[in-house]
Amino acid sequence: MTTSDSVQQDMFTVLHGQPAPVVTRWSYSAADPFAVTLAVRTRHDRWVEWLVARDLVIDGLTGPAGYGDIRMSPQVVQGYDIVEIEIGSSSGRAVLEVDRDLLRHFIDATLEVVALGDESDRMDLDGEIAKITSSCAE
Repeated sequence: MTTSDSVQQDMFTVLHGQPAPVVTRWSYSAADPFAVTLAVRTRHDRWVEWLVARDLVIDGLTGPAGYGDIRMSPQVVQGYDIVEIEIGSSSGRAVLEVDRDLLRHFIDATLEVVALGDESDRMDLDGEIAKITSSCAE
């Protein structure tokens, strides 16, 4: 689903070592132009979400990218072009494999919403600072 200010795409993803695919939902909004939300549906129909820098996803399409909790790299697995996504936390780690062309299609759609380099023009920095400072005053 694409609107003038957001993009959302569901993709089947392989969780490394598991026989059945899991559903992931990738979302992007011009309201938060530097970030992509990666949500993974659990067995209990709950969604677990990670906020990922859009630049990291773009870089991960063509080469290894990321430091810390989320790392991405393109791979060829049994003849399929995928992007391997490694997510780590204090409670463990997961490795997801997503079709590279589907992920590229999603990223291309985000670039139609907000072009690369135009992100800061779309942010209301004064509004964001006001939100942060008002929450600190409470």
